[in-house]
Amino acid sequence: MPKMKSHRGAAKRFRLTGTGKLIRRKGYGSHLLTKKTAKRKRTYSQPLEVSKSDRQKVRRLIGE
Repeated sequence: MPKMKSHRGAAKRFRLTGTGKLIRRKGYGSHLLTKKTAKRKRTYSQPLEVSKSDRQKVRRLIGE
């Protein structure tokens, strides 16, 4: 049986921490930034943990 391939698009967007948590970045932070507040723009740069309902799907995609 051949090796399982990871979903390359997902592998670039998610990463695993040492403790096994899945980390993602927030969306909507790349354009139309003039109308967004400084506080809102700051929060886009903070990494976020993947929601509980999506963890299993993402793990399967990244080949974990």
